[in-house]
Amino acid sequence: MQRWLAETGRAAGSVFAGVFVAGLTALAVMVLFVSWIWSFAALFVVAGLSPIYDVLWITLIVANPWLLWWIFDRLGDVHRARFRRILREPIPDPPQVTFRDLVRLRNPFVPWRMPSTYRQFAYHVSGAVINGLGAVLMLTCGLAWLPVISDWWLSLSLVPLILGIPVVARGAVAADRAAGRALLGPTKAQQLSRRVDDLARSRAEVVAATDAERRRIERDLHDGPQQRLVSLAMNLGMARERLTDESPPLRAAIESAHEEALAALTELRQFVRELHPAVLNDRGLDAALSGIAARAPVPVRLTVDIPVRCSPTVEAIAYFVVSEALTNVAKHAQATRADVTVERVGDQLFVSVIDDGRGGARLSDGGGVDGGTGLRGLGRRAAAVDGTLAIQSPHGGPTAITVVLPCES
Repeated sequence: MQRWLAETGRAAGSVFAGVFVAGLTALAVMVLFVSWIWSFAALFVVAGLSPIYDVLWITLIVANPWLLWWIFDRLGDVHRARFRRILREPIPDPPQVTFRDLVRLRNPFVPWRMPSTYRQFAYHVSGAVINGLGAVLMLTCGLAWLPVISDWWLSLSLVPLILGIPVVARGAVAADRAAGRALLGPTKAQQLSRRVDDLARSRAEVVAATDAERRRIERDLHDGPQQRLVSLAMNLGMARERLTDESPPLRAAIESAHEEALAALTELRQFVRELHPAVLNDRGLDAALSGIAARAPVPVRLTVDIPVRCSPTVEAIAYFVVSEALTNVAKHAQATRADVTVERVGDQLFVSVIDDGRGGARLSDGGGVDGGTGLRGLGRRAAAVDGTLAIQSPHGGPTAITVVLPCES
């Protein structure tokens, strides 16, 4: 019972609050309309009386439509706050345009081209009708009972009229909720667009965080275990040189330990390089790709033209795209050479790897990459920053892999 009374009280409070906001809306519209008509009349009736007054009338005429839009927008915020605080009904804000946006876009007509402007206007009208009708019916039910309160039998006959107040309040709130959801919030298309933007932003943050974590792990390995292995290999090397007169088993053990330390150091350096090359941060993509080309099993001709560096995430993806593509060339293409071209054109980074191998790699009909985990990895890396991957690889070759990445992802 207590909960029912509380919900009825919130419903009635929402109805009367809606009537109050509707009254403010009507008052604002009336004031703006009167000032607009008065400005027109003053401009044409007493034109030329004073340049200052003429400028004032013209300013009022031009400003009134934008003031009306601004009032509708702010009162829409008030209605959304009423739904949220009184009815526990959160309605998300529609896409909004501020005065700063008007200056930046240099188009003062942007607000009147937005569907949210007309939808909020429609709610101001429909909400006023719904809440106004609900308030009138509730007051009628309540006040009709007062004159006959002294007549006990007649009062009993009007009990259903009193009980009609919660029904009216709840019905008005239900209709108001439906109108608010339909008109005060974003459309389904706008919600979908906002969801897509949020997902794209979240994915970009995940990619950036992953790249930052890779850089951190690379620094930790470089400054910690790698340095210790270097020191260990040096000490074992010196011991190997000095202990020439010791027993053969001891010399064999030291030689084996030295070779194992060197092998572990080589593997660790290769792992760190594949994790995230330090040269990429220090000297940029050109120097990092030069190292890949120098270590490649096949001859590589490298061309890099990047007048302005891209974001660290995009540079890392371009680096690993070239690295994985050359690994695929060495493992599967049976190529004798490869050409790597990386250039920035506008806000896009173009990465091209061409080999003279046997060909046969292709994109599947479903949009994925058919040709092994290496090529699928290239596709996933490019897609992580809204990049694209294209492969041209007829049987017999050559194979051309082109990746396009947005520079500021």
